[in-house]
Amino acid sequence: MFAWWGRTIVKIRWFVLAAAFALAAVGGSWGSGVFGTLTSGGFDDPASESVRAAERITAELGRQSADLVALYSSDGGTIDDAGFRTSVSETLNRLREHPDVASVISYYDTKSPSLVSTDRHSTFAAITLAAPDEDGKRAAYDGLRPALDAPGVRTEVGGVVAFQHTTDELTERDLARGEMFAMPVVLVLLVLLFGGVVAAGMPLLIGVLAVLGALTTTRVIAGVTDVSTFAVNTITLLGLGMSIDYSLLVVSRFREELRAGCGTPQAIARTMASAGRTVLVSGLTIVLALASLLIFPQVFLRSMGLGGMSAVLVAMIGSLTVLPSMLAILGERINAIRVPLPWRRGHKAQPATTGQHGAWARLAQSVMRRPVLYLVAVLGVLGVLAQPFLQAEFGGVDERVMPTGTEARVVTERIAEEFPGRRSAPIDTYVEGASPAQVEDLIIRLRGLPGVTGAEVAASKGASTLVSVSYDGTRTGDHAYDAVRAIRDLPTPAGVEVLVGGRSALDVDRLDSLGDRLPWMAGLMATATILLLFLAFGSVLLPIKAVAMNLISIATSFGAVVWIFQDGHLSGWLGFTPTGFIEPTIPILLLVILFGLSTDYEVFLLSRVREAWDETGDSIAAVATGVQRTGGIITAAALLLVVVVGGFATGQITFAKMIGIGMVTSIVVDATLVRMLLVPATMRLLGRWSWWAPGPLAAVYRQHGIRESGEPVTPPGQPSLVPQSPLDHAVSLTDR
Repeated sequence: MFAWWGRTIVKIRWFVLAAAFALAAVGGSWGSGVFGTLTSGGFDDPASESVRAAERITAELGRQSADLVALYSSDGGTIDDAGFRTSVSETLNRLREHPDVASVISYYDTKSPSLVSTDRHSTFAAITLAAPDEDGKRAAYDGLRPALDAPGVRTEVGGVVAFQHTTDELTERDLARGEMFAMPVVLVLLVLLFGGVVAAGMPLLIGVLAVLGALTTTRVIAGVTDVSTFAVNTITLLGLGMSIDYSLLVVSRFREELRAGCGTPQAIARTMASAGRTVLVSGLTIVLALASLLIFPQVFLRSMGLGGMSAVLVAMIGSLTVLPSMLAILGERINAIRVPLPWRRGHKAQPATTGQHGAWARLAQSVMRRPVLYLVAVLGVLGVLAQPFLQAEFGGVDERVMPTGTEARVVTERIAEEFPGRRSAPIDTYVEGASPAQVEDLIIRLRGLPGVTGAEVAASKGASTLVSVSYDGTRTGDHAYDAVRAIRDLPTPAGVEVLVGGRSALDVDRLDSLGDRLPWMAGLMATATILLLFLAFGSVLLPIKAVAMNLISIATSFGAVVWIFQDGHLSGWLGFTPTGFIEPTIPILLLVILFGLSTDYEVFLLSRVREAWDETGDSIAAVATGVQRTGGIITAAALLLVVVVGGFATGQITFAKMIGIGMVTSIVVDATLVRMLLVPATMRLLGRWSWWAPGPLAAVYRQHGIRESGEPVTPPGQPSLVPQSPLDHAVSLTDR
């Protein structure tokens, strides 16, 4: 099947390229407008009690929280000065007449002391916008922002809509900067690896097409369902990273086949039958891993799943269609525009006749001579790296995800520090159907709960009442979460409905929702991976081993994330504010992405090991050959992916940094300690059992396995040549 596909691509190469570049043009013109269709947030379960409480409060009592907060300050005067009062009052009066504004609440109207700072140098106005939905509010913000400025008074704007606007702006800027950083570095590394500009340009070409394709598919998805702003960086990263990985594998194999004496059509067929099959298995594995995110109701995770699946599919399809079409056109010219490299001088690469010779093979043989020693030592190192995750604490999102000094963050921090009673977001307790006496009784019981410092009626209309509950500590601490749970545990009279909401309740519900679905997600992801790897390699034990290796590798990433972002190590160097906790959706997202990437490298390695096993029937020789043939490819792919991820990890939003650092840690550990040491050690201990499958399953593999089942792709009488590793001898990728 795969060899047939290679021959077909050769015949339709011009049509494929025309279609690809037409789609790229659409992506550049239409797909790049995706940022205007995205939503901020999306971390909460729409069916949770806290979300239902917010909806009922808005429906019955009106919106209780402001969309925008305008903070007015003067260093030299106070809010009582005539100039300050006149400037702010006139600004707010004009604002009330603006068609996009529903209401404005200020100190000059209410005389509420909570709207004045303790030193009386600042006051703020709470502004509610007229638009009924988030998209309308965000669209109105740009035109409304200049109208908020009061002449002669320092004006800073915060609130939910300003926070969303800022994160959108920073995300778009980070994406552009990440691409500008990653692309040139990746190109230089590819030139060094391949020794030629044309060959180096192929992965980058597919990478650009994948980025445009990812943006286009994300915009299509955003037209059907909400897509989080935070998803775009990761979606683009996956598309770019996977396309470079797959292109590196395909181009390397194609050049190997040319060196073996094949003509261009046959080299394409052989490449698709080997590297093409690996790309398909790897891509499907990552897509299935990302699909497990769809089990969660949170928009953030669902959009990551949908967008990530689309990005990887675009990268995979591009590597199986556009790339071989380009190779079919170039042929031997893939080696054109050679770059003279110092280590190539006087060296002529000779194709080896066995994969058991070379630096990577010697490493594998060393490991397999002492498998228990290596196994214990590597697991010990990985255990130390993963240990911080045992102390992980989880909490919700706040303004600290933005850089220090960002206007929307400054407003929130100043109000919390300078205004009385504004340090903690209250717990909203919505009561429906209670009599005045029952409401009073509830307030008395609320005030008696541990950790609760106060309770009072915030709004009332008909049978609906909102009770605002204050508590010790911050909204993300145990005091707040315990108070939410204690309020929910209170018995309610018959006919009375009590819903607990507010930001702390949202955090509690998010943790519960994620915790309930996490085992199901992990089970689906592991099961799909095991089934797919069985169909690819015909083994029962190797897929189980692969899942275990993946989890070990990912644990080190979690350890790094906790050590850095929760505990605050390296925060000054990386430029973020530690919070003392981790947003719980990030580890779940990392689990899925890294599980797919780890399986990606496992497929690279096992594909060559399986080839050698089929040829020799010697498990030790097969592992040594597989490591020799893929060690350099995996290392090069990991290095390039680290560069791509590193570019996006420099983003200003803490989420981007967290995902980037977590991915870099796992990629480095996986490509070195796990694939090159731990996997050979475990396969040596398993021996021939690595390829065991009971009779019925073996029959399933023979009939339905993902393998080349047609005519052999090796020309008659042509020996199978083993390539040298691109990082063992760099010239092996460049010599024709």
